[in-house]
Amino acid sequence: MSSSPKLDETLRKAILTAPEVVLDDKDVMHALIAANEKSMGGNIIDLRGVAMERLEARLDRLEDTHRSVIAAAYENLSGTNQIHRAILRMLDPLEFETFLRDLDGEVAAILRVEAVRLVLESAQGPDDSVRRLGGVLAVEKPGFIDDYVTQGRGGPARQVTLRQINGAPEAIYGETADWIRSEACLKLDLGEGRLPGLLLMGSEDPHQFTPQLGTDLLAFFGGVFERSMRHWLS
Repeated sequence: MSSSPKLDETLRKAILTAPEVVLDDKDVMHALIAANEKSMGGNIIDLRGVAMERLEARLDRLEDTHRSVIAAAYENLSGTNQIHRAILRMLDPLEFETFLRDLDGEVAAILRVEAVRLVLESAQGPDDSVRRLGGVLAVEKPGFIDDYVTQGRGGPARQVTLRQINGAPEAIYGETADWIRSEACLKLDLGEGRLPGLLLMGSEDPHQFTPQLGTDLLAFFGGVFERSMRHWLS
């Protein structure tokens, strides 16, 4: 077969030496297909080109899905590791006061939140031991927890509630209240005969805790925490 190449000789040799380079270049292939269609005239449709475009579009969608699945899996693994590290840290203290102080210290740092608060209900009100803890523990009247989590709508609170918040209560968050833009509310069952508790995680990131996020890991963390509290309170 004879040919009269119009390509630069160096470029022509490069293509003949490694034609797969051309096949792997999407932009070059599009240009070649467009040139082929143009040479056939406007009244002819190249079905192979149409099929290729559809396959490429499908491949792009599959690649996007693949990237999204990998990103979600990585984020879930990272979150799982965070929860596990926080639980291990939470189980270290040998004294109850150290256990509570660590919540707003090492545990909060591991979970990457600005504040962790424990709310307990009591008809007697706070005592001196509560004041010594520097704000990590708040004692409120019976019924406060369900009212706080449901925002006064009535009914029992869910085990885990994630929400954005503007104007966090200073009585609970103290000096960090102005910074809190989202929070996780973990309702605690402290055992038969005891009033419920509430573990709060406050973040300055308004997107860290939002209703559409999954709650499985936080529910697990809350379950471990409430069992630890039962141990300390027994």
